[in-house]
Amino acid sequence: MWVPITLAAATFQILRTSRQHQLRSILSVNAAGYVRYAYGFPLALVAAVATYAISRRGLPDIPLRFWPIIAGAGIAQIGGTLALLKSFDLRDFAIGTVYAKTEIVLVAIVSAVALGEPLAPLGWVAVVLCMIGVAWLAARGGLRTVLSSAGDPAALMGVLAAAGFAVAAVGIRAASNSLGDAPIWHRAVLTLTVMLGIQTVINGSQLAATNRSELAAVYRNWRAALPVGILSVAGSAGWATAVTLTNATKVRTLGQVELLMAFAISVFWLHEHHERSEYAASALVLAGVIGVIAFG
Repeated sequence: MWVPITLAAATFQILRTSRQHQLRSILSVNAAGYVRYAYGFPLALVAAVATYAISRRGLPDIPLRFWPIIAGAGIAQIGGTLALLKSFDLRDFAIGTVYAKTEIVLVAIVSAVALGEPLAPLGWVAVVLCMIGVAWLAARGGLRTVLSSAGDPAALMGVLAAAGFAVAAVGIRAASNSLGDAPIWHRAVLTLTVMLGIQTVINGSQLAATNRSELAAVYRNWRAALPVGILSVAGSAGWATAVTLTNATKVRTLGQVELLMAFAISVFWLHEHHERSEYAASALVLAGVIGVIAFG
């Protein structure tokens, strides 16, 4: 089940990221990042209340360790989101994207160290193949461009984004699994709701203290912002459920198919021309994804 759930989450993430980036024309980086929490939290809360009301189950026992883990994951995701939007804002999308996708290796390392969930040897090989393919596909000027631009501010923001998302993915899995033997969806939706609530309070308080006009703009532009919240909670629910079901490294590696989705859209819908090297890079990403699923 984790495979179709991850694919759905990746699709929602593509749509959410593009909408969030569009908001940069009317909101600051910080405010555009806050949108996903401000509009996602109420929706997640409704989903959680409905889940427990319909099932007539009580909340699972929440251990004390759940709270610092999910708070840390939420803060890491805030930082990752802001860094990613900043890397786009620096107008170096290709390089920023390349380094942000090092997330799959960071997730593998953090999962192995923090959760004791290392991949099999062939799984590690597949992760590296996937990352090379992602870099090759995203680097318009070739892999040499990526390596020569490692000190670029956009690249550094991309690495920070990758680190934030990696810590968040592993933290969500650890927090969800700490809730015992409750049904998977019950654990996932509770974990997601708590995290979004924490993020709304933290990011909202920071905006209120530093730039109240931007905070007001988030709600004033609700028509443009609401789709981000809907797509965000749908995608986050998918990621939370998937990492509850299986190793976070497998989930985040499979999630790289979002780049292939975008590539397919550009070819078959927009009729854009691509080089043979881009097709080869796409095949490498796909091989890495299949390798993680099969051998991870």
